[in-house]
Amino acid sequence: MNDYSLFYLQAIAMEAAGVPNQPTEEAGITDEIIKKLQEKATVLTQERKKRGRTVPEDLMDQESLKGFKTLASHPGLHSASVPGILSLDIHSEDTSKILTGGNDKNATVFNKDTEQIIAVLKGHTKKVTRVIYHPNEDVVITGSPDTTIRVWNVGGSNPLSQIIRAHEGSVTGVSLHPTGDYVLSTSADQNWAFSDIRTGKLLTKVSSQTSNNTLTTGQFHPDGLIFGTGTSDSNVVIWDLKEQSNVATFSGHSGPITAISFSENGYYLATSADDCCVKLWDLRKLKNFKTLVMDDGYEIKDLCFDQSGTYLGVAGTDVRVYMCKQWQELKVFNDHTALATGIRFGKHSQFIASTSMDRTLKLYGL
Repeated sequence: MNDYSLFYLQAIAMEAAGVPNQPTEEAGITDEIIKKLQEKATVLTQERKKRGRTVPEDLMDQESLKGFKTLASHPGLHSASVPGILSLDIHSEDTSKILTGGNDKNATVFNKDTEQIIAVLKGHTKKVTRVIYHPNEDVVITGSPDTTIRVWNVGGSNPLSQIIRAHEGSVTGVSLHPTGDYVLSTSADQNWAFSDIRTGKLLTKVSSQTSNNTLTTGQFHPDGLIFGTGTSDSNVVIWDLKEQSNVATFSGHSGPITAISFSENGYYLATSADDCCVKLWDLRKLKNFKTLVMDDGYEIKDLCFDQSGTYLGVAGTDVRVYMCKQWQELKVFNDHTALATGIRFGKHSQFIASTSMDRTLKLYGL
């Protein structure tokens, strides 16, 4: 039996016995990894410059998007006895594949075209609050308050590929690095971590450096050399991955940060908190240039730019889409009967998906 098999069996035995998960030792970010990160960032930056401000020809135009209607509502992806879908993602190449994380401790992979469940991924011991669908592979990453991040091969007979034990507290955010090989995680244990999804190894873990300040969410910048984390004390912190240092702090929200999203254009960041507003930040000037103020009591649970950086989606009390640059509201969907928890755009914004505590996945389009 190899070392990995032994480790895996020990982990399963510990979990079954209710033994707390102990974070693994840090392996470190090697020069080889740093070179890989830099090379990827260079390629992505060049591609962005080449694209310039052009948008894909097939991008759904704003007038058409205003005409979107509810095309489907799927209530059967998660348990009815423990209702609520908490997280959402879509495979960026094959957008028929939709991933959801539930209050029922499961992650579900669903094909929207055939309307069939492809896989139900079981193993977390608490709810699944964060999910990622790998953009190039049939690989899924999930995070949970059970302190673990899990990596799954959707098509495999034994889908669980890795259990990453980077944290001592609830996992509050996960974000895949653009290389597709590493995951950023944030936690209530006040640390962010950078781990290898292929080996399950924790590479580095860094404290948020302020007392009693939990991290609530995290996301990589599209180039992958910097990332943002949200905090329970209203701040959004920008980090340099290589230096593992805080390079900027955005303050202005009140209440814990609930969501952050970087635009694919590379210089817009959208953030939300328990203060009924979305703030837009310019990463070149390091300042807040626009605030979208919602009605009193409006809750925001998720933010997402489309792949072209043309639209911004907001999920919470309802589901909304804004036109970037003008920052005007294009469409509001009021179909969910409970709080919306996730929003994602299909390829070229040809459709929009949302999830909710009402346990439905809803699809909108023409």
